[in-house]
Amino acid sequence: MTDSVEDTAGPAGAQSPGNEPATTPEGGYPAARLRLLQDETSIGPDRRAALARLTDDWLAVLLARHGTAAGLSGTALVAVGGYGRGELSPRSDLDLLLLHDGRADAGALAALADRLWYPVWDLGLALDHSVRTPAQARKAAREDLKVQLGLLDARHLAGDPDLTATVRTAAYADWRESAPKRLPELHDLCQERAERQGELQYLLEPDLKEARGGLRDATALRAVAASWLADAPRGGLEAARTRLLDARDALHLTTGRATDRLSLQDQDQVATALGMLDADALLRQTYESARTISYAADVTWREVGRVLRARSLKPTLRGLLHGRTAGKGERSPLAEGVVELDGEAVLARTARPERDPVLVLRAAAAAAQAGLPLATHSIRRCATANRPLPVPWPAEAREQLVTLLGAGTHTVPVWEALEAEGIIPRLLPDWERVRCRPQRNPVHTWTVDRHLVETAVRAAALTRRVHRPDLLLVAALLHDIGKGWPGDHSVAGETIARDVAARLGFGARDTTVIATLVRHHLLLIETATRRDLDDPATVGAVADAVGSTRTLELLHALTEADALATGPAAWSAWRGGLVADLVKRVAARLAGEPDTELRGTGEPTAEQERLAIEARRTGGPVLALHTRAEAPSEADTGPETPAPAQEPVGVELLIAVPDQPGVLPAAAGVLALHRLTVRAADLLLLDPIDEGPVLVLSWRVAAEYGSLPQADRLRADLLRALDGTLDIPARLAERERAYARRSRAVLAPPPRVTVATGSSDTATVIEVRAQDAHGLLHRIGRALEAAGVAVRSAHISTLGANAVDAFYVTGPDGAPLADAAAHEVAAAVERALQ
Repeated sequence: MTDSVEDTAGPAGAQSPGNEPATTPEGGYPAARLRLLQDETSIGPDRRAALARLTDDWLAVLLARHGTAAGLSGTALVAVGGYGRGELSPRSDLDLLLLHDGRADAGALAALADRLWYPVWDLGLALDHSVRTPAQARKAAREDLKVQLGLLDARHLAGDPDLTATVRTAAYADWRESAPKRLPELHDLCQERAERQGELQYLLEPDLKEARGGLRDATALRAVAASWLADAPRGGLEAARTRLLDARDALHLTTGRATDRLSLQDQDQVATALGMLDADALLRQTYESARTISYAADVTWREVGRVLRARSLKPTLRGLLHGRTAGKGERSPLAEGVVELDGEAVLARTARPERDPVLVLRAAAAAAQAGLPLATHSIRRCATANRPLPVPWPAEAREQLVTLLGAGTHTVPVWEALEAEGIIPRLLPDWERVRCRPQRNPVHTWTVDRHLVETAVRAAALTRRVHRPDLLLVAALLHDIGKGWPGDHSVAGETIARDVAARLGFGARDTTVIATLVRHHLLLIETATRRDLDDPATVGAVADAVGSTRTLELLHALTEADALATGPAAWSAWRGGLVADLVKRVAARLAGEPDTELRGTGEPTAEQERLAIEARRTGGPVLALHTRAEAPSEADTGPETPAPAQEPVGVELLIAVPDQPGVLPAAAGVLALHRLTVRAADLLLLDPIDEGPVLVLSWRVAAEYGSLPQADRLRADLLRALDGTLDIPARLAERERAYARRSRAVLAPPPRVTVATGSSDTATVIEVRAQDAHGLLHRIGRALEAAGVAVRSAHISTLGANAVDAFYVTGPDGAPLADAAAHEVAAAVERALQ
């Protein structure tokens, strides 16, 4: 008795026993097979099913003829694997299992196997075969996961159907019993295969079967469903699998080989065979199918992990649970309307997406910042609510998009989930033209759309280098958006970027900066590597195109992020050095421009004057809360009117306090304790000659989640903080410990604190760029107080998840700090934030 497994070819030069030619009565199969494969009217699933039926009939005749001739009974021929599913591509191998009841003579059984296998080999078909009893088949499946998976698709071909039924029944029963232990093994196999083969949705020469998102992953999802532990989201999954099978059929026919790799030289022929316009259309459809399968796999494996965790079974799925140890069913708030539950970001019970069009972006930003997957059912709930964002977007929506883009590598899975559920094209209609668009340049690692997201990921690591991280991140997302249109993609992209930026609600000046960055995103790298930097005309041309040092700063960061996201061949220390040299020369050329970004002390408003008078009269803090509407853009205020970086909708909190040590850290700490997020702020010292100085703090705040606190409670806590009875550092530390389980997973760039030399004649300007966090402004204020400097004014901006703050400080004598002292203060603040 033979018991060989996964033999793929017969002996060299082998012929059927007894030298039977392939043209025996059952040998009509080759001619019928050839006619079927040449029939252009029978393609796709119909042809695969017809080929399987034709092969079934041929093999059934072989078993009946030779089994009867040998006097054998109690045997059955079973198709397993892909053949068992009835999906035969033109060059697919045949996966066959010859079952027997154990009573047959071993020699006669071996002879029968030869009579079955050799005709297959004679036709040049690959064959995986084995000969086993049902008990042996069950034992082999328990020992080998691949055998067990193959038996899940077992299909009776000929012989005793009871033998096949016995094996199928046992296979499913064993699989469901062992699935909690074997699914982690299956997941590991999928992960290892993905590491070897890469992601099908991005490869220029993808393996349709083995790469991540390919046919093997689709088969794995069928096995998970058969375990009854979890099931894949079905939307588009079967259609995606069918398209990959169709592409493989065409590949087999055009190459005449049993290959699954869609090589560049074969893509045009395969596209033609499938009736497509060109190879790019073929790749785009292939990528779309792979994304559907990959997304389904991600969702399914998370669900498997959640089920296994709920059952407290081990081993758990490595990597599926993101290291989370939250108890089952516990909810931890992430943002307004968003909570963490069982290792995912989900909508809160009170969330109403039909009333809150920003909710989907808020949920996505919160998930990415927390390093959590965004639950599929939450995305779909937002999608079905079908309430579009107004155009232009409200400030909160723009802020949440920037926060999502600034989350680094955690942006990618959240973005892919939104795209899989159709959210991204609704938010950004121009995205559809670059979605799944291949890039023929071998330097590029990703498709156009993934490259844009990857560039934003790389840009997130460079946000400490720029004064406007929000503009950098949005420009990174849009810099190649023109590749979906004919002509120069930089020129087309400038127009699209201008429209998108206006749609997002950016003002005219910010829109112009974004459009300039997109138009010239290749300018620095091309000039630095192709032009003479010693030629004044070269530097002058770049300076004229860029226009300002602030835009140059952003373009430098975008250039680096774009190159790093392209691939390893696109950036090097040499290229980086050339670009840095060019930037230095252009910055020197632009050094004479006026700097309007950093503002000194301004004129108080009437409301600020009123509060200051009241604070002088009472000798204590005075608070006022005002609801704000969207502030006018600079297009409305005029190009010469200084405007803050952003004007979010929310609440304006004015605090006037007689000047005393510790006001800034105390006020910032009280806001943090009440879970108020500071989106922007200004601090102004009113110091009349005849009256005592008063600090006026203008905060634009929003509740992180829940409702806003009462002004009386804020005032009471501020009084306690100022008189020392409220230990803010201890309270903030206590909260951090309470939420330690919900640790943020984003690895943000380190904080950067610098001295903005020459920005003011009356004060030293300390610039802080850091990841926004609870109590950040409180820690900055404490560090400045500890350094013994006085804060004369401050300008606070929160751009996405990035804090960009400027503090105008003086020494005890009221004069600007000496250069060495200023840098010591900056270093002390930076240490306090690490």
